[in-house]
Amino acid sequence: MTVAYKSSRDSFTFGAAPGGLPLLGHVLRLWRRPLEFLTSLPASGDLVEFRIGVRRAYIACHLGLVHQVLRDSRTFDKGGPLFEKARLLVGNGLVSSEWEDHRQQRRLVQPAFHHTRMPGYVEIMGNEIDSELSSWRTGQVFSVSDATHTLTMRITARTMFATQVGAHAAAEVTECMPIIMRGVYKRMFAPISWWERIPTRSNRLFDEAQARLREVINQTISDYRQANSDQGDVLSILVNARDEATGQGMTDQEIHDQVMTILIGGTETTGNTLAWTFYLLAEHPEIEERLHAEVDGVLGGRPPRFADLPHLVYTRRVLTETLRMYPPAWLLSRTTSREVELAGRRLPPGTPVFYSPYMLGRDPDLFPNPGRFDPDRWLPDRAATLPRDAVLPFGGGGRKCIGDDFGMAETTLTLAATAARWRLRKVAATKVSTTPKASLGTGPLPMVAQPRSAAAAGVAAGHPAE
Repeated sequence: MTVAYKSSRDSFTFGAAPGGLPLLGHVLRLWRRPLEFLTSLPASGDLVEFRIGVRRAYIACHLGLVHQVLRDSRTFDKGGPLFEKARLLVGNGLVSSEWEDHRQQRRLVQPAFHHTRMPGYVEIMGNEIDSELSSWRTGQVFSVSDATHTLTMRITARTMFATQVGAHAAAEVTECMPIIMRGVYKRMFAPISWWERIPTRSNRLFDEAQARLREVINQTISDYRQANSDQGDVLSILVNARDEATGQGMTDQEIHDQVMTILIGGTETTGNTLAWTFYLLAEHPEIEERLHAEVDGVLGGRPPRFADLPHLVYTRRVLTETLRMYPPAWLLSRTTSREVELAGRRLPPGTPVFYSPYMLGRDPDLFPNPGRFDPDRWLPDRAATLPRDAVLPFGGGGRKCIGDDFGMAETTLTLAATAARWRLRKVAATKVSTTPKASLGTGPLPMVAQPRSAAAAGVAAGHPAE
């Protein structure tokens, strides 16, 4: 199937979201049933106006418009309600900084994600994945979502901090992050901001968690500066980075913001992607069997290595299809830095413009039967019929996630290693509900671990095969 796209701006349609309320606009619909609200909007137009309180905002519902927004990152700059509130967590880091700051920051942070560093990161990933899988027991019921988030936090912490200080930092991050993420999400769509200053229990916990996290990260940065040595980890690169044009390094505050950005990006989104993947495989045993066949053929009973990544092609298609259906970054926003035309509408400076990878992934014009989990959508001949960047789990343009290759390597290794040793089965009474917060999660996801074979059981018990 070839998808036809409108090429002229004049051919795009404009509409307004129905169901807005006085003063509140569409906030209640975003709070109560955000995914249903988003997927209903394309029926109103390619570009749709809605209101957050009394503030007008727009959402690009057509992939062509989304690409236009992402290509012009100077005009459609980082901003809007999502990123204004995200700055509570990551400050002025890569994910939230505006165009000029971002250009300099990306030059300084890029060496930490250079392809030559990936084999070392993959070795760390493999050690942590093996440790996690070896802790599982036959018949054990456990929260898969908790396990994937704990695993990705350990991987991110070990690649970030090579010293013993990192263990303390990781523990604090693990405890504080869920509290902060809940608080940030609540603040994203609040029509009024004064309630954030009311000393409710949730607001107190949010403030306390932020303070604890800031203290531990700042102390770790100070320790690294005093050590004045390269530990071979991400934080060493950030501390020692110098801008080629000016010779200047980053301040402690700038490093803090980048650390927080990487910790969030390397934990929350990746953990949710893995949890969704295990859920979908449990729902589709025929796809799980194909995954097992590839993993067995490529690995031959040993743990996955860096050199295996190019050969795990079906594993990667499974992950790509999961990201289409359940992208962690389900809703993102920009703010116009100048007056601009979009879909024939003149948008003044400071206008919030949203796009939703979740909405795009459920577009039946792009993906026939979009509710079907079908990794073969990404076979080369079928993928070639889609427009470029038909799914955008890592964003696009100059603001594409700097850690996209890291994240795909991590999820591919984790999925392959798990499939080689274990099957995960849902608990019978469990009903999964999509949980859209700052990242799109599964909510509680209890599953049962079953070893794939007697040989796999031996590996799982900590006795690798000869």
